[in-house]
Amino acid sequence: MGYRGKVEERARARELRARAWTLPEIAAELGVAKSSVSVWVRDVAFDPASRRSATTDRRPRGSDHPLRRRKLAEIERCRREGAERVGRLSDREFLVAGLGLYAGDGQKGEGRVKLSNSDPRIVAFFCAWFRHFFDVDESRLRLTLYLHEGLDLTAAVEFWSGLTAIPAEQFSKSYRAVPDATIRHTKHTYGCAHVAYACTRMQRELLGLMHPVLDAGVMAPGAGLEPATFRLTVERSAN
Repeated sequence: MGYRGKVEERARARELRARAWTLPEIAAELGVAKSSVSVWVRDVAFDPASRRSATTDRRPRGSDHPLRRRKLAEIERCRREGAERVGRLSDREFLVAGLGLYAGDGQKGEGRVKLSNSDPRIVAFFCAWFRHFFDVDESRLRLTLYLHEGLDLTAAVEFWSGLTAIPAEQFSKSYRAVPDATIRHTKHTYGCAHVAYACTRMQRELLGLMHPVLDAGVMAPGAGLEPATFRLTVERSAN
């Protein structure tokens, strides 16, 4: 969204705050992060006592607000354009995409291949990619769940088992976290999945494929670093 859109959102947020709207209400109305709202309205007086008289002025208009409609339309347009630009992945592109994903979310330490994420699409992509390019012994796959207390563990196990095709008997003991209401209010219904495969040889093979992909990206024309400069930078950061 452009600068003008942000200015309009800020002005609207300040107006609603002056009417005794809470931060979550304003964020939902405008379709923005609560942290952004907090910054925009921090100097606007808030009188909780006036909320009762202001109730009739507050209507659930979030989905109809022009700024929100504009935001959703832009997201949808970007998704369509992205799908057209990417198209169908070739086998080589599938390999490189998975290596990029592992470079960001995968475990780099010695001993096992492991990826953790709460997004089902990312976990499903990784499992499909790993099975496609590596000789996987299905009995050695393990999945551990990180799930907030109060959420349905049985449903979460069933969900991730169905998504990854890893039998529930191969799930390790789940970690149940106590949610901290002062930090976050949203919780992932099915938690975060940690998919692991203990095999040092296979992990070394994966990392051997991953590093050339990262090097190629940094050393590509226009990336700003020549190969020798890049190697020197890496060596200095490692010391």
